[in-house]
Amino acid sequence: MSMFLGPLDAAGRVPPGQQTRVAAFLLSCHGAMARQLALAQSWQMNPAWHAELNAQLFHEAEIVALLPRATSWTIDPELLFLLPGWETSWLPRPGDGFADRTQAMTIDVVAFGHALHSVVRPAALLPQDAAAQDPFALALRRIEFESGRVMQPQIMFLKSADLLPFRSAVNAAVEGRHFQVRKLWREMLAGIGVDRCTSQ
Repeated sequence: MSMFLGPLDAAGRVPPGQQTRVAAFLLSCHGAMARQLALAQSWQMNPAWHAELNAQLFHEAEIVALLPRATSWTIDPELLFLLPGWETSWLPRPGDGFADRTQAMTIDVVAFGHALHSVVRPAALLPQDAAAQDPFALALRRIEFESGRVMQPQIMFLKSADLLPFRSAVNAAVEGRHFQVRKLWREMLAGIGVDRCTSQ
């Protein structure tokens, strides 16, 4: 097990098999996030919440559009078994203790996003000698940079005064999504010979 992707090829590029697995995971979770944000906007009547969900949606759409062209894809038969499990895990899971189902669904979407952007740090997987201008490396760095930008609005949203009466339920939603995303991220990395447990 290694803490980083590799071994790199002579040009400093991540092996296509690792690129494929990492990109498939990122497209699965960020694609699910984009779909849920699009749905959440349709039922959200709070103008401030609607605006924030819209901003998050555009961020996720950028990631989904960026990865396919930046990745050196190869055949990975294990994805036939992995993808259905990932997709099922990302499904909405509104918690108890909220005013109504719409509020619960909205909190779950934002909690999922917060877990995604704080737990999944793809650029940290790159060795120091990875090619600086390699498309895949550039994509991972871009994703992590953008994730850092959107986390603060997510935190402000989850700690807003509107949600003060539901603090325990909000915390439970966030903790549940963090546990889920961290577990699947680590399992996926272990499958390609990467162990980040000691560094996260």
